[in-house]
Amino acid sequence: MSKTKVLIVEDYRPLAETLEYQLQRAGYEVSRAADGREAIKQAKLQLPDVIFLDVDLPILSGVDVCKQLRADPTTKDTLILMLSALGEESDQVVGFAVGADDYVVKPVESYKVLLQRLKALLRRREPAFEESDQVEHHGVMIDRRRFVASIDGTQLKLTKSEFQLLETLIRQPGRAFGRIELVDAALGEDTMVLERTIDVHVRALRKKMGDAADFIETVRGIGYRFRE
Repeated sequence: MSKTKVLIVEDYRPLAETLEYQLQRAGYEVSRAADGREAIKQAKLQLPDVIFLDVDLPILSGVDVCKQLRADPTTKDTLILMLSALGEESDQVVGFAVGADDYVVKPVESYKVLLQRLKALLRRREPAFEESDQVEHHGVMIDRRRFVASIDGTQLKLTKSEFQLLETLIRQPGRAFGRIELVDAALGEDTMVLERTIDVHVRALRKKMGDAADFIETVRGIGYRFRE
């Protein structure tokens, strides 16, 4: 698998070198440019995945660089993380308005946090995993589109929460899910309930599954899983 390519556009050499070191250490392929004109040239030549773009650059400002990159079909979708000593709200608004994906105020206080922000940006570009509407395992079938669950052809009468709980488990057989994960999946992330609430749903689901109830296994100290 090829490394993620990062272009650092920064005219202050100590910062550019530190960023390069931290990124290379984290496994990224790094290149550098020290002014706005060179930044555009390198971006079009290398097509990096992410650009760390300083705002206050020689020849061409970071804002103008960002505008030009967004206007060019070859670089319009490149992730851009702006770096700037200008931390006022109005400065950040301008940065986002011209197309920045993130805005970090200098000096960089934590490179660990900066790397996490980079990872968060990259996750936005990961292709969404397209799950099929229907999944079946051990004779238990879930059809999301029709909102139908059945066992060996016999349809189950499930509540919405029970259906979502069963779907979450059956899509990843063998994986142990924590109770909080299952609460989020079955009831929604904004639901304010106790972790043990999920046990009530599991008991109700097992009862409706009859002889197939044993396919939902308890993982002591963690939560539940669907038998692999």
